[in-house]
Amino acid sequence: MKTKSHIPTSKIRIMRAVASSTAIETGQSIKKIEASLKSKSGKFNNLKLAR
Repeated sequence: MKTKSHIPTSKIRIMRAVASSTAIETGQSIKKIEASLKSKSGKFNNLKLAR
């Protein structure tokens, strides 16, 4: 059995996944949610994304 090598996920891909998921749930624009995630003025800006 072959095992797949681990390829690290980039922060940008995680942010896009979060933005698209949130957009589906809330009906907001993906671009608007992405922009709010990228801005450092968010409510939880001191938290890091899991890797």
